[in-house]
Amino acid sequence: MNIISSIRNFSIIAHIDHGKSTLSDRLIQATHIISDRDFKDQILDSMDIERERGITIKSQTVCLPYIAKDGKTYHLNLIDTPGHVDFTYEVSRALASCEGALLLVDASQGVEAQTIANLYLAMEHNLEIIPIINKIDLPSADIEWVKNQIESDLGMDPDKIILASAKEGIGIQDVLEGVVTLLPPPTGDPDQRFEALIFDSHYDAYRGTIVHFRVFQGTIRTGDTIMFMFNNSRYKVEEVGIFQIKRVPQSHLSAGQVGYLIAGIKTVSDTRCGDTITHAHAPCNLPKPGFKLAKPVVFSSLYPIAADNYAELAEGLEKLQLNDASLVYEKDSSAALGFGFRCGFLGLLHLEVVQERLEREFDLSLILTAPSVQYQLVMKDGATQIIDNPALYPDPMSIQTTREPFIRATIIVPDRYMGVVMKLCLDRRGINTNYQYLSNNRLEMFFELPLSEVVYDFYDRLKSVTQGYGSFDYELIDFRETQIVKLDILINGERVDALSQLVHKDRSVERARLACEKLQEEIPKQMYKIAIQGAIGGTIIARTTVSAFRKDVTAKCYGGDISRKRKLLEKQKAGKKRMKMVGKVMIPQSAFLAVLKTDTD
Repeated sequence: MNIISSIRNFSIIAHIDHGKSTLSDRLIQATHIISDRDFKDQILDSMDIERERGITIKSQTVCLPYIAKDGKTYHLNLIDTPGHVDFTYEVSRALASCEGALLLVDASQGVEAQTIANLYLAMEHNLEIIPIINKIDLPSADIEWVKNQIESDLGMDPDKIILASAKEGIGIQDVLEGVVTLLPPPTGDPDQRFEALIFDSHYDAYRGTIVHFRVFQGTIRTGDTIMFMFNNSRYKVEEVGIFQIKRVPQSHLSAGQVGYLIAGIKTVSDTRCGDTITHAHAPCNLPKPGFKLAKPVVFSSLYPIAADNYAELAEGLEKLQLNDASLVYEKDSSAALGFGFRCGFLGLLHLEVVQERLEREFDLSLILTAPSVQYQLVMKDGATQIIDNPALYPDPMSIQTTREPFIRATIIVPDRYMGVVMKLCLDRRGINTNYQYLSNNRLEMFFELPLSEVVYDFYDRLKSVTQGYGSFDYELIDFRETQIVKLDILINGERVDALSQLVHKDRSVERARLACEKLQEEIPKQMYKIAIQGAIGGTIIARTTVSAFRKDVTAKCYGGDISRKRKLLEKQKAGKKRMKMVGKVMIPQSAFLAVLKTDTD
């Protein structure tokens, strides 16, 4: 049996929390590539943040040697993918490296929004799909109901469904046999010109960039000179190999195989997820299709709490961008917070993950500004500007129209939650375009919503009002005319630029009041009153006050004339006024974060 016919490249796709990482664990255990002593749960989720949140953030790869029932040894390359809507681009690059996918559906939850979105993504790449019903051991499992859903909602053959429980290890052999018998082997010719797709990369302090790639044509060996087609940079290969939890060096990798290469790549921006690698002396004709630079939709500025840490933040972002192709950033500065970076993210979860990784992996303490989206401004002179930073918002008198991005949201819920979901979306300026019944009690609802209303806490609110049963997926559709104003926050009469936000005119008073109340809770008392105000231009639209510490200066007066007490109080008042004029309010980090977590319901 030639090597290419013994290879199977596959991915596991599912909604969040349907058991992808647990199934990966069982497949790894079943093929004995790691001893029981070294094994730990979620072994492919290498970051602490992935383990704590129970989500997969980075695509991981592992090569599983499996002896099938026909007695032959197969090499199964599992490319694990993230499940959250924010990481769709990573999923698409991983799927482009596969011939098949395991579609995992929870036996108690059924088909959810992200299940359908990932299925369509797999279909776009013409992958062979094996449906698997997971968690069949749960008391709430309803296998027949889920089978009907897979047949009616997804249009898949119910006879091909494999029943499994990754947690209990039920059906794992059936899954492995299904991968061997139902998924096709890769195509490609080891003797053609070398052509490979990068689907991930990570940084090693000693070896430089380690590139994860799938070979489509040709063969790569240690010592070859390679070229990245996006920017024509060239490197000499120091090591190639496969992943079996640890890196296992090989003499060469040929068509159909998945592995890694090390080539002393110190310029971290040279490797892009989705780029094509080829030989420098005999390049392939065209790069692999589908490569695009990821487009961020949510923007926020990151500043180090200590100004001395600016260089560490710059280095941390550079290394993190290598590991995360969708992170974009540029230099930024603030009068209140000093020098920092304006960063673009795929969504709010992506923002939180980047912040936590910078704080943990690079030992940084950071302040974030309120997240914003990109707005299109049509000026009175006919020019069009795109802004995502409140600091760059021009004079309102020079703006003719403002447009904001809209999304098409797909929400799947049990029909008993239809009313609360409708109210939540309409409160966020949503338009209900359509809804349909997927089964006798499950509803698929379609809304068109402004992205700016979704980036704050929409997903958390949806999970809350639907008691965890609501699932959500979205795609950007277009820009529509709107009324945007710049909301400034003044503390003690001074504008704090890091707290400025671009908000819809109708929501400005509510957003200003909530921001002021949150800041009032977080800013510590001083010896004088602190006024916290929300303003649009020169108009104050909300105010709260942090009351002062007050010493009882009249305590020593035992009666006597009232004028003595009044004189002492007037003296205290004048002292506080002097303090207020020279005093500077230190805003704690928690105050900036409190404004981010504004709960608008």
